[in-house]
Amino acid sequence: MKGTIFDIKHYAIHDGPGIRTTVFLKGCPLGCWWCHNPESRSGEVFRYQKEEKVNGKIVEVEETIGQHYTVNQVMKEIEKDALLHEESMGGVTFSGGEPFFQFNFLLQILATCKKNDIHTCVDTTGFVDPEKLKKAAEFTDLFLFDLKHFDDNMHIKYTGVSNKKILDNLRLLDELGKRVEIRYPLIPGINDDESDLLRMLAFLNNLKNKYPVSILPYHKIGSNKYKRFNIEYKMDGIEEPSGEYIEKVKNTIKEAGFEVTIGG
Repeated sequence: MKGTIFDIKHYAIHDGPGIRTTVFLKGCPLGCWWCHNPESRSGEVFRYQKEEKVNGKIVEVEETIGQHYTVNQVMKEIEKDALLHEESMGGVTFSGGEPFFQFNFLLQILATCKKNDIHTCVDTTGFVDPEKLKKAAEFTDLFLFDLKHFDDNMHIKYTGVSNKKILDNLRLLDELGKRVEIRYPLIPGINDDESDLLRMLAFLNNLKNKYPVSILPYHKIGSNKYKRFNIEYKMDGIEEPSGEYIEKVKNTIKEAGFEVTIGG
């Protein structure tokens, strides 16, 4: 079995506990306006032409986004960081895109990691069939779970999908007693309204378990990719949130009784 991967990051420190190997799988059912990896949306390998300066001249070169890997090939990449994982109590994180977009490949590699006593983490939108989520949960130590918007109509507008399945899946993980870290992308003018934040906190307070929250402030780092890949960019005019406002949001979450951090 092969999966399609667009990046493998070694020595990652923001994708779960300790030092990690982060494997980025292609394909995502969402189309978030602020996505900083738009090249991950398609599950297919694709090629595009880009300009580079060579010996003082501008030339066009072809670049490939995505590569097919077997489970064994990915395991060899993960094993390169084995000593770092052991010393830092780290492991491997599967991100994307949406890792569940390639469910069979994800499940097989999660099971292989667990057989090798490797700590596993899945960074997910939560938009997945619940039965698939339950199967993957057997081999997953930690879920990094996105909560993007609590108004369903706004969630559909800005991501392309309803949030109902996502919220149901968070309830499912809560019932299963799985370790979860909530990731809250803070997007000015889209989901930073205080009422939406309070709705999220009320929802989280009604779960059986108390989960830490990470605020992921919007940034423009990936904006140039949209032009490069000829994808419509809908965030023109949206500024990054100020440090003062991020602290205000952090304090609101903290006052509601949650452990909170800024950044992944």
